[in-house]
Amino acid sequence: MTLTQRLATILLPLCGIALAVLAWTAASRVVNDLPSPIETWRESRLYVLEPLTKRGEMDQGILLLAYYSLVRVTRGFLLGIAIATPLGFLLGVSPALTRMFDPVMQVMRPISPLAWLPLGLIIFRKSEPAALFAIAVCSMWPTVINTTAGVRAIPQDYWNVAKVLRLSRTTTFLKIVVPATLPYVFTGYRLSLGIAWLVIVASEMLTGTPGVGGFLWQEYNSLVYAHILLAIVTIGVIGFLLDRLMGMAETRLRTT
Repeated sequence: MTLTQRLATILLPLCGIALAVLAWTAASRVVNDLPSPIETWRESRLYVLEPLTKRGEMDQGILLLAYYSLVRVTRGFLLGIAIATPLGFLLGVSPALTRMFDPVMQVMRPISPLAWLPLGLIIFRKSEPAALFAIAVCSMWPTVINTTAGVRAIPQDYWNVAKVLRLSRTTTFLKIVVPATLPYVFTGYRLSLGIAWLVIVASEMLTGTPGVGGFLWQEYNSLVYAHILLAIVTIGVIGFLLDRLMGMAETRLRTT
């Protein structure tokens, strides 16, 4: 990579961020209750400069609040892909199963997390397992769909080689199916992780549990608009970092 390309890699994103901040500043002058970036920093810097301080259930540093949300997201996401990955492989190798379950999937897939969470509360009677249930159910579908598509995209020559070599089903799965579908699977994981992060924010807002979403909803009810913007920026930054980390993991696995 040349020096010009390296500078462009750094400067272009910075220019985009600067334009977004300018647009935010301009909007704050038009909308009376919208704090400017400077006002948001002034009113919210305690949460950023003391990110691990706990003063109350919701009055905590932004890193602590993010930690609570990330723990829930991780648990719900892992539960979701633990169900979705084998289901995707099964549907990929069995057209009959696909025809059987496709109507159910297409009905369940577009249901909002705001609908799943009340059902989770009815089933589990507690907010924490209800949130995990909503995350898992909402985030699993991209992994199911992409894994299924990956299995179906395996060239027929690969299956023919497995037959010629008389590979067992386990060996065929581990040596042919998994490596061939890995890019599709990780694409599903990235999409599922993004959805899981969206769901946890909505879940915390509805249940009022400590986390970035719960903090956002409390500050909205308290009419502290600067803290709402802090929560929004935090949600966006963490979502960006999660996507980049999953992309790095995918790249590393492809090269090994």
